[in-house]
Amino acid sequence: MTFKTLTTALVTATALTGAAFAESHSESGNPMVGGAAMMADMNIIENAVNSADHTTLVAAVKAADLVDTLSGEGPFTVFAPTNAAFDMISEESLNALLQPENKAQLQKILTCHVVAANAMSDAIAGMIADDGGTHPVPTVGGCTLQAKMDGNTITLTDENGREATVTIADVKQSNGVIHVIDRVLLPAQ
Repeated sequence: MTFKTLTTALVTATALTGAAFAESHSESGNPMVGGAAMMADMNIIENAVNSADHTTLVAAVKAADLVDTLSGEGPFTVFAPTNAAFDMISEESLNALLQPENKAQLQKILTCHVVAANAMSDAIAGMIADDGGTHPVPTVGGCTLQAKMDGNTITLTDENGREATVTIADVKQSNGVIHVIDRVLLPAQ
């Protein structure tokens, strides 16, 4: 199965389940993500599968065998790239990453988007200010991202100088928080 086929199947499943959560979403105070309600009492994976903007990320998490980890107790902060962020990578490269022989590389890339803490945007902004404008963010994958402020918006720079912007912050989860970003971050190459 190709990456595009897998993500198409996930979009269809998302469309069928997303509406069921929208009604109770108003009580959580969470922002909508990918047209779906994000429930604070659901874990990262349970919410991510409902976002039409994160089908590629969900497919990659499944291919990397990280579903159980990100469904676990946490706490985790996940910087979640959108489908558009993954579209900046060639389909050939994405399909190659899904191959079983590249699972370790895919796991490394994905865990470079995960921090072992529950870091809301105000806490991140405070750490950036305390550190004079740039705060190092060590990830579960062993990468160190550099967090900065661009006005009121948090940006993250990976070890290759690639910058991602947090487009939706503070999506509360039962096991942490998701911050939606507009670029895939990579370990040092």
